[in-house]
Amino acid sequence: MQGQNSNFLLLVKLLPASCEVFENLAFTLHYLGARTFKSSFEIAATAASSAVKIDFLSQPVSSNSSALPRIPTSSSSSSSSSSSSSSSALRLSNRRRLIQTLAFLMDNSDGCCSTQLIDGNGTFNVSGIENFMKEVKLAECGLSYAVVSIMGPQSSGKSTLLNHLFHTNFREMDAFKGRSQTTKGIWMARCVGIEPFTLVMDLEGTDGRERGEDDTAFEKQSALFALAVSDIVLINMWCHDIGREQAANKPLLKTVFQVMMRLFSPRKTTLMFVIRDKTRTPLENLEPVLREDIQKIWDSVPKPKAHKETPLSEFFNVEVVALSSFEEKEEQFKEQVANLRQRFFHSIAPGGLAGDRRAVVPASGFSFSAQQIWKIIKENKDLDLPAHKVMVATVRCEEISNEKCGSFLENEEWRDLEETVQSHPVPRFGKKLSSIIDTYLSEYDAEATYFDEGVRTGKRKQLEEKLLQLVQPAYQLMLGHIRSGTLERFKEAFNDALNGGKGFAMAARHCTETFISQFDEACADAIIDQANWDSSKVRDKLRRDIDAHVATVRTAKLSELTTTYETKLNEALSGPVEALLDGATDDTWPAIRKLLQRETETAVFGFSSALSGFEMDEQIKVKMLLKLEDYARGVVESKTKEEAGRVLIRMKDRFSTLFSHDSDSMPRVWTGKEDIRAITKTARSSSLKLLSVMAAIRLDDEADNIEKTLSLALMDSKGGASTNKSSTSLDPLASSTWDEVPPTKTLITPVQCKSLWRQFKTETEYTVTQAIAAQEASKRNNNWLPPPWAIVALIVLGFNEFMTLLRNPLYIGIIFVGFLLVKALWVQLDISGEFRNGALPGLLSLSTKFLPTIMNILRRLAEEGQKHANTNTQQNPALASNSSRRGANEYSGVSSTASSEVTSENGTEYSSPLGHDKMN
Repeated sequence: MQGQNSNFLLLVKLLPASCEVFENLAFTLHYLGARTFKSSFEIAATAASSAVKIDFLSQPVSSNSSALPRIPTSSSSSSSSSSSSSSSALRLSNRRRLIQTLAFLMDNSDGCCSTQLIDGNGTFNVSGIENFMKEVKLAECGLSYAVVSIMGPQSSGKSTLLNHLFHTNFREMDAFKGRSQTTKGIWMARCVGIEPFTLVMDLEGTDGRERGEDDTAFEKQSALFALAVSDIVLINMWCHDIGREQAANKPLLKTVFQVMMRLFSPRKTTLMFVIRDKTRTPLENLEPVLREDIQKIWDSVPKPKAHKETPLSEFFNVEVVALSSFEEKEEQFKEQVANLRQRFFHSIAPGGLAGDRRAVVPASGFSFSAQQIWKIIKENKDLDLPAHKVMVATVRCEEISNEKCGSFLENEEWRDLEETVQSHPVPRFGKKLSSIIDTYLSEYDAEATYFDEGVRTGKRKQLEEKLLQLVQPAYQLMLGHIRSGTLERFKEAFNDALNGGKGFAMAARHCTETFISQFDEACADAIIDQANWDSSKVRDKLRRDIDAHVATVRTAKLSELTTTYETKLNEALSGPVEALLDGATDDTWPAIRKLLQRETETAVFGFSSALSGFEMDEQIKVKMLLKLEDYARGVVESKTKEEAGRVLIRMKDRFSTLFSHDSDSMPRVWTGKEDIRAITKTARSSSLKLLSVMAAIRLDDEADNIEKTLSLALMDSKGGASTNKSSTSLDPLASSTWDEVPPTKTLITPVQCKSLWRQFKTETEYTVTQAIAAQEASKRNNNWLPPPWAIVALIVLGFNEFMTLLRNPLYIGIIFVGFLLVKALWVQLDISGEFRNGALPGLLSLSTKFLPTIMNILRRLAEEGQKHANTNTQQNPALASNSSRRGANEYSGVSSTASSEVTSENGTEYSSPLGHDKMN
């Protein structure tokens, strides 16, 4: 590939070291502004180092040194004119021509770029055309480009024509070195200054001696390649060959038409015959002859059956132009070339030289298309251009699709989005992702817009599916975040609604509708515009999760509610039932039934009101209410069974309470007057009543004879005696069931009742025995009178002593004092209490306390005497007579007090009731 300003640099290096030329070059560069070098002086100095002669009259067209124009030396310039005026005019003319030449080179170098597409060996330059396309930005052109190629005999001026016509820089033949092959293979360059974008291909000349007469394979291959790729084919031919049977252009035309039969192209190619070195014969006369020759060649070319009668115009648009000789009529040649150049402007417009745009490969696929066409041609296969177009579109669209897919994966916004959605939901997820995908799809559409529509659409769909496949995991994660977040918010809102007192069913319905709606809105925000994904499965899963949570909470709430009312029933029934059973009267079970009915109705009413908020099925509600009623019965039955298990303890407690306490619930003192037999019978009857009450559950108000049976079998002694004498089969308690009582309601069987009664009697027998013993002991302790006969004997035998006492009252006083002393000792020594434990222990105890008690009494008497003596000495003498009158009485009071008050051994004082009465 040629670099920019290459012609300009090479020209400067090859300028002669002439002062005149140096002066002209410096002036010219100063005029042009020296756009390429640092200063005009550097360029002039570079020119001074060369010794090549350049003629200003020649056009600079190539970077090849042999093709550069020649500048005459100073000696030749001076010999051309003898006068100074002509020398000065020549100098000015040289400057002017040098400016024009350099300006042409600089214009030519601005934007011109070329590369060898196929070398002489038929090798396709893949890297070269790729670099070429990037440098000229061919891919941006879409369908707005044209391809022009030129073919013709070797050394016929093809490269020269292209350089002047399109301002390219193809290498030209150096005529001074002889006529030889200049262009090898196929070269390509960009046209300068022509719109639309135009590519020019310079083909290797035909009929060259370098390849030989028999080596025509490359000629046919390159001709077929040019026809397949180009919109316009220039056929360069000499004017003097027109009308000649063996002219050099006939083999070329045969080649063109032959290879055309191998193309299955739907579009027409423009064949522009360029007649070089036109003579005086007018073009109007030359063109019919040329067209006639072309038609003959077309008719002579073998054709497939499908195209036997197909005219030439079906395949080609034939154009004929003529150009004057470049060497002989240069100015006229340039003018004609400039006119011809104008026809290439807007060539792709309808009616233009390249107006048929069918089967045009988009510019971005040109490199691949050309490569594949050349591959098929080299393999000597038929070239089906429509199928080739589809193939190119397929490959190129696939490349664009892969490129966009790769770019999408490298997109920072997508990466951040993908990373963020792993942990939490992303706001405006759908819009962001849709925008990213739409960007790459739009880029794909822009780059693939000119390829085959079917292929483009199919690949676009594949790209879209691939992109959507890449983002689908993120989308599913987003939906998962939305679902889990919505579920958590639902749980919180639902719990708050229930805590706020809202009805369960209403709260569940309202919260479900609200948060399902929020989920739909969030899903709508996460929807990717390019995808037609359905979030109904996630929505259904959310619905199932919500329903499951509602069902769980409903079950928990119902269980909590049921437990609450069951607890209330348990508290309302357990204590009262226990108390009623402990009372065990004839009204026990009616009271229990009434209590059960009242509490059950209260609980059922409250429970029913609470269940109304759940809006449940009526049958389920009835079942739950019945279950609560059954629970209430179960509480009573359970409590009854529990108490029945402790019936023996209850019977003994009741017996002990009734036996040991009187009707006022005061502890009973066995004084000997109580009827222990009657008390025992009453207590046992009450205990038996307790047993009969707890023997069976009587919640249905059905009569039974359990109490009567127990009373007859256990309380009637005659019945009991007869039971012992009769056989076991006649025993009413010798059974495991009660009459008229189902087994499910039996708590204590008859056999168990009999066993419990026997155990009860055994364990209470000791209490009765103790009571009898206490009563007898009390009788013994309270009976101090001697027997009647002894009293009669005392009266008879002691009559004399009694009379003696009556006759002498002093004896009575002494006896009274002795009685007081004895009474005091009796109280202080607690003689009756000491002898309760036996005579010997009583005597031993009295012997130890007798002497201290006597000493205590005497000390008290002495203290009392001393106290009265002190009181008498302090009294008024006027009271002396009163004191003497009361002396006897005070003495007697002190004596009685001293005799009635004694102090126990441990210091505790005891008072005799009799003594206190007297003092009061």
